[in-house]
Amino acid sequence: MNWEWDAVQDFMPLFWDGLWVTLKATFWGTVIAFVLGLIWAIAQRSPFRWVRWPVNAITEFIRNTPLLVQLFFLFYVLPEWGPSWSPLTTGIVGLGVHFSTYTAEVYRAGIEGVPVGQWEAAKALSLSRVRTWAVVILPQAIRRITPALGNYVIAMLKDSPMIAIIGALDMLGQAEV
Repeated sequence: MNWEWDAVQDFMPLFWDGLWVTLKATFWGTVIAFVLGLIWAIAQRSPFRWVRWPVNAITEFIRNTPLLVQLFFLFYVLPEWGPSWSPLTTGIVGLGVHFSTYTAEVYRAGIEGVPVGQWEAAKALSLSRVRTWAVVILPQAIRRITPALGNYVIAMLKDSPMIAIIGALDMLGQAEV
């Protein structure tokens, strides 16, 4: 048996197409997860119970539901009620929302890791709430949470083949074709 290079040459365009889909899904899913995760984390620290309770319930529900079930729901059930997206867009949104609940916990831990004295110093300097978050708290928290966020990017890259189930042919999906 000899290796047939023609088969590799025929497959490579499909491989590059699948790699591009995988990278797009991971990149845009990461953007959604990081932004939405920060919003979840800040909302979970709200002084108002009517904000905190629903956010905690939603994030717990999403975290306790398998990603595959969420993708099926977004692609097959949600269009019955309104928005209908392409398989790739649905996969990106599904990955982003799913991982946003995990990144919210990472943000929460990083924010709670900032010493109380930093909050008190910002208050003593009469910094506004927005300025306290933007200049004092988040820069210190980001340094602490960067490695954990990197781990979730890798996990998202590893989970991206699940979008092939709804028709977005990433590297795995292209290999099966």
